[in-house]
Amino acid sequence: MNTNDREFLVQKIRTQYTEKEYTPLDELKKLDARVKRPANVFAYIFGSVAAIVMGSGMSLTMTELGSTLGISHPMLYGVLIGLAGIFMAIVNYPMYKGILNSRRKKYAKEIIAISDKIMKA
Repeated sequence: MNTNDREFLVQKIRTQYTEKEYTPLDELKKLDARVKRPANVFAYIFGSVAAIVMGSGMSLTMTELGSTLGISHPMLYGVLIGLAGIFMAIVNYPMYKGILNSRRKKYAKEIIAISDKIMKA
């Protein structure tokens, strides 16, 4: 191991044990995460539910599950459930963008003020 590699490794380990100073950039990152996190969580959860609903409809249509459950017309119900899942998947992105844009409007002044302060420094 040469000297540069050793110094880099020592510095990397050393930074883990030193106290980090809080900067306006950290505040900006925190606000940015506060804007994006709720929209992302909603989109992941709603999209997962949509996929499960759509898959349930497909399963009801393509397998013997309907007759096992005693459903008289499993194809009809499977198609309807599958279409509901597809609709949920289609509206997921516009709903995500709506949540994200509303949160951006809510925090825009704070983020612009902090970013201006960082840019001027």
